[in-house]
Amino acid sequence: MPSQSQGIPVAAAATAEAKRPAGEKSAKEKETCEAYVRNGLHRNVTVQFLYERLEQLGCKPPENLIRCLDCRDSQRGGGFGVVEEIDVVGTTGDNKKINRDDSCAQRKKDIDALLAKQRDSVTKLRLVPEIYLCQQHLRNETHAHEAMVHELIHAVDMCRTKMDPIKNCIHLACTEIRAENLSGECHWLREMQNGRMFTDFSGHGAKCVKRRAELSVKANPNCADKAEEYVDAAFERCYKDTFPFDRHPNLR
Repeated sequence: MPSQSQGIPVAAAATAEAKRPAGEKSAKEKETCEAYVRNGLHRNVTVQFLYERLEQLGCKPPENLIRCLDCRDSQRGGGFGVVEEIDVVGTTGDNKKINRDDSCAQRKKDIDALLAKQRDSVTKLRLVPEIYLCQQHLRNETHAHEAMVHELIHAVDMCRTKMDPIKNCIHLACTEIRAENLSGECHWLREMQNGRMFTDFSGHGAKCVKRRAELSVKANPNCADKAEEYVDAAFERCYKDTFPFDRHPNLR
């Protein structure tokens, strides 16, 4: 039987949503996303555990660590870190901090341009530890909370190590493997819902983690050409690493 939404067929509801003014639609998406974040912070035990561990590691999360953003043409559910210019060498020899655009998640072309400037010794870059959720791409609250856990794993990795995911592709591959593995995004039920698993249950988790980690590594221009090699090199050790959990949080 077709799914209904308050007595309105799904197709009709989708048509009505498409006709909603862009500004109103964006505001609604942001409101929904922020509700998901609040619920995650106050009700999701895994999110709460990761916040507690960050504090114990000496990296107290700021109040605005997780933000809901309009990610424009990006199709991702969220992300960790913002690449920021910290020094620009001018003709006077003065250094100055460059303000970044907070209106949306950085696009690949923006990051490419920053990396090119760094290679030319025009600027220095750092990864600012922030988490953003792409408000228009969240399917539901479960999806939002899985994204929060994924990005919080990156935050834990940055806190406990001298990780440099901008330049070091093995570091990037490792933290992506851990985040994909520990977030629940590769749970067998999620894979079935996404149409990626039907009868082959053997080793599905590892296959999913590797596939998704490779896609994430390819998003870094410094690592894109050899993404599969970097993931393969880091996989065995990082797939087994469940820190800060005593065991895998999604295995019972």
